[in-house]
Amino acid sequence: EVQLQASGGGLVQAGGSLRLSCAGSGFTFDDYSIGWFRQAPGKEREGVSCITSTNGRTYYTEFAKGRFTISSDNAKNTVYLQMNSLKPEDTAVYYCAATPGSGTLIAGWYHYWGQGTLVTVSS
Repeated sequence: EVQLQASGGGLVQAGGSLRLSCAGSGFTFDDYSIGWFRQAPGKEREGVSCITSTNGRTYYTEFAKGRFTISSDNAKNTVYLQMNSLKPEDTAVYYCAATPGSGTLIAGWYHYWGQGTLVTVSS
């Protein structure tokens, strides 16, 4: 059974940092790409970043560039999202998801989803 477990969310002040983790099991991690998405109250889910496991290529949504960094530790079946310089508008539930092959920031391409972790940034 494919499972994704997102963790690391919490309450942080504006300008602070958090590192989210996404631990995967039940699938061959090296053959999948992992994406991070977020959904704020009343808004649609949007892509944040993804990493293609086969070649380590990374993609970022415009608002994440320069502030967020995605990385992968395939030995631990875990993908991280380091978030720096957080802003109140980054407040959302963050989800990780897995899809075979190349990464994308389109949520509909992803087969498997974790349960989400809440990030709250106070001003």
